[in-house]
Amino acid sequence: MFTKAPTSIVGPFEPIERHADLTKQLDYEGELAIIIGKTGRDLTPENALDHVFGYSIVNDVTARDLQKEHVQFFRGKSLDGFCPFGPVIVSADSFDPSDVLVETRVNGQLRQSGSTALMLRDVVTILVEVSRGMTLEAGDVIATGTPAGVGHGMKPPVYLQTGDVVEVSIEGIGRLQNEVQ
Repeated sequence: MFTKAPTSIVGPFEPIERHADLTKQLDYEGELAIIIGKTGRDLTPENALDHVFGYSIVNDVTARDLQKEHVQFFRGKSLDGFCPFGPVIVSADSFDPSDVLVETRVNGQLRQSGSTALMLRDVVTILVEVSRGMTLEAGDVIATGTPAGVGHGMKPPVYLQTGDVVEVSIEGIGRLQNEVQ
């Protein structure tokens, strides 16, 4: 688990800031986002979904070299522009997150493709674990993890560059697109 600074959030079609002076290893991670709608702590499997307002898309942009240098993930994941979010929030009562396709494309090339059914932890388990001893508040956003295929895992690694267009799509939600600038 890790946190991202609120200043990292940008909307659809807004730029992902390159930060070339700070990182040479800029990476993407397409993820399902859970949006909390009702404050709660120590959620149970029985009531966890009662606290969900809806779902959206995030691109958990990461500076892999900063992540490694600082050991803690906060700095490598929290630079300004490192959390594209959107384009919409679908309500919890109109979306089943248990088995939907999450895909990421860079410049039109498919890099990630996987079902939420393959996530290490399902949405209920994530909510229960994150809320242990910690209050989740309405408006909090939880990213759920990413399918295989990030640039850092490629052989050799392939990192984002200025001008690259990253598109993350999730069935039933839409498509989030941002350009690296």
